[in-house]
Amino acid sequence: MKKKTEKEKPAHLIARAKSRFEVYTVKEATELMDFLMKAKDGISRTTAKSILSNRLVHVNHVITTQYNFQLQPGMKVQISKEKGKKEFQSRYLKIAYEDAYLLVVDKKEGLLTIGTEKQKEQTAYSLLNEYVKRSGKQHRVFVVNKLDKDTSGLLFFAKDEKTRNALQDYWNEIVKEYRFVAILNGETEKDSGCVCSWTADGKIYVSQTPLSTKNSDKAITHYKTVKRANGYSMVELSLEAGRKNLARLHMHEIGHPILGDIKYQESEDSPINRLALHAFQLGFHHPVTRDFMEFKTTYPAVFKKLMLK
Repeated sequence: MKKKTEKEKPAHLIARAKSRFEVYTVKEATELMDFLMKAKDGISRTTAKSILSNRLVHVNHVITTQYNFQLQPGMKVQISKEKGKKEFQSRYLKIAYEDAYLLVVDKKEGLLTIGTEKQKEQTAYSLLNEYVKRSGKQHRVFVVNKLDKDTSGLLFFAKDEKTRNALQDYWNEIVKEYRFVAILNGETEKDSGCVCSWTADGKIYVSQTPLSTKNSDKAITHYKTVKRANGYSMVELSLEAGRKNLARLHMHEIGHPILGDIKYQESEDSPINRLALHAFQLGFHHPVTRDFMEFKTTYPAVFKKLMLK
C-alpha cells in the first residue's frame, strides 16, 4: 500500500472514538446488567436489556449482549450512541468482530468481496452494506482488502473513509499478521522458505533475485510446510504485502501451485472442487483504539481430510 506524506494524528482518531461512545472503566467485579443500571443512573432493567439486545454495548471493544457477563476491574465498557442493528445472518459470511469503526468477517469460498462490471452478483460488500444501513440510511461499509472469489477466510471492512484510509495507507504498520493455509500440488522440497517479487503500477514482476524499479514495492511471501501426504503439501503462508493473487503467484513460482488454481496450473481437476486457500489468522493494531487484536479460524475441514494418510 502507498503511504501518505502525513499521518492522521492518533489524538484525532481517539476523539472520534469518544464522540461515538459513552466510555466507562470497571472499578469492581460485577455483572454487565447491574453495571449498566448503575452507569446509566435511573434506567430500568427493561431498558438495560434493550440496550444489550440492540448490540449497543461493547466490552473491551467487543459487542456483548449477555446480561450476566462477568466484568472485572480495569475492563472498558462502551455504550454506543448509534441506533442498534439486528443480528447479521448469512450462509456465506460471518462477522468475527464489529465495532463503530470496522468489521472483521470470515468469508466462504464462492463469494466475491466486491462486484465488478462483469460480475454484479451478491458480494460480501453488498451483504454488509445492507446490514449496516439498518442503523441509518447514510451508513455504509468501505472495502479495505480483498480475497479472491474462491479464497475463503478473514478480511477487513471499514465503516467510514478515515478508518479505511488509515488501514490501507498504513497497512504494514497496522497489520502485523496475515496468514493463510493452502494445499499445494506436489510435495515441497523445503520445510520453509520465502519468495520475493516486486510490484509496480498494479502488475507483479517476479524475480529470483531482488530487482527493484522506480515506484516499485517489495512483496514477500514466507511459507512453512505443515504436512506432506498423498502427493500434496499443506503450507502456512505469511504475506508481507496484501497484493492480489500474491500467494497464488508465489506458490506457482516455487513449482507447487495451489490446488484448484486454474490460473497457474494446467489441470483443472481438484478433489475438493475449490481453490485450496484460506486466510486463517489476522492480527492488527486497531486504527482508532490502538489495541492489538488477533483473530483465528480453523483450517477448512476439506483441507484436513485431504491430508489424511
